[in-house]
Amino acid sequence: MFEFNSFGFDYLTSTAEFYYQGPTGIRFLEKIEFTPAKRPITHDQQKFLMRALFLAFIALGTSYYKANPTRNVKLHVNINQAQADFFTRIYQEGLSQFAFENHLTRNDLAKFELVQDAPSNLDNQLNHDSVIAKVDNYLTDQDLGLPLVLLSGGKDSLLTAEKLSLDNIRFKSVYISNNDADLPEIVSFYGEPLVIRRHIDKEALKKAGGLNGHVPITLINESLALVQAILADSHEIYLGLGREGEEPHAYIDDLPVNHQWSKTPATQQALKSYIQKCVSSDVKIQSLLENKSELEIAGEFVKLCWDKFGSRFSSCNVANYKQGADNQSLRWCGKCPKCANSFLLFAPYLPLEKQPFDGRDLFLDPDLTDIFKGLLGVDGHIKPFECVGTIAELREAYSKRDNSYSALPFEVPKS
Repeated sequence: MFEFNSFGFDYLTSTAEFYYQGPTGIRFLEKIEFTPAKRPITHDQQKFLMRALFLAFIALGTSYYKANPTRNVKLHVNINQAQADFFTRIYQEGLSQFAFENHLTRNDLAKFELVQDAPSNLDNQLNHDSVIAKVDNYLTDQDLGLPLVLLSGGKDSLLTAEKLSLDNIRFKSVYISNNDADLPEIVSFYGEPLVIRRHIDKEALKKAGGLNGHVPITLINESLALVQAILADSHEIYLGLGREGEEPHAYIDDLPVNHQWSKTPATQQALKSYIQKCVSSDVKIQSLLENKSELEIAGEFVKLCWDKFGSRFSSCNVANYKQGADNQSLRWCGKCPKCANSFLLFAPYLPLEKQPFDGRDLFLDPDLTDIFKGLLGVDGHIKPFECVGTIAELREAYSKRDNSYSALPFEVPKS
């Protein structure tokens, strides 16, 4: 059994703690540091905060659950049927890539049940005193109540920030960090960001051993941004999410395998519904890009952002964004599926020499041939487990590439 033991929030330090225990008896503790406003938190804000922390408690648990996955989970908090169903989706559909790569089925993954006789509930964790945090960093009064924008250094989030800026909408950017040296310089282009610091329990994970794999990281980040929004008295959270992720990579019986599960419109709608019903109707998560394809987003990024950022941004997960890495200056490895995907998406809008790969024509790299086949749905190659465009739009991008690019060494269907 995997047990969700408890969670809490220290109002003096604005630090949350989440405790779990795996089926082998290993205990896990993750700490998250947030940025508070310098004012007392009201009773209603405490209530919303506990509800948001509970969602984060469930989402963050995937990082530890995956070490020794089990069908059986235990909660010490009352949950209704809608919550049980949503949490089950997180641990089954949200871990579908993990299941595929570790030869698991839906029946091997957690199923949450309605809990009506649990010994405690969220209201018991409220602190009824008015507490002002005593930390080094606070939200300024002028930033209090502003919309929050989750920035990562990739094209989608930067385009979102730029569109808000062009509309003269003031906002505060948020970056989620795994170490003290991983804040990309480009994120500060829109002002000093709020930094949410995750302290993952690496030692306990190392001790636990077991399995590893992808977790629904976008959902985790959204849950943390929701907590920060309540602390910042913000009512809007913006993400850079397009119309993506609905095309599965494969199936495990009736379970669609999807690296981008968190980003699918269905998941985002379920999350919005959960927040409205189970957290607060005053906080909304939205995307300015939700009706746009990845190809359309690439074109808009070139039009609005390329002259500002050029190759200083990056979507490459090999060269950047790893735990413990220095991400201050973002890079492109030019050898991975994300680089190949970006190369395809920008090909209709940029001549080859403007691509962020030092003039290299990636279509001519034999090490990337099979990756391009997967991206373009050729010869039965599976689409890479990354946040990439659909096969149809990547084929369209290839067919509309600028004439400065070479052809791939295989036939690419038109549609």
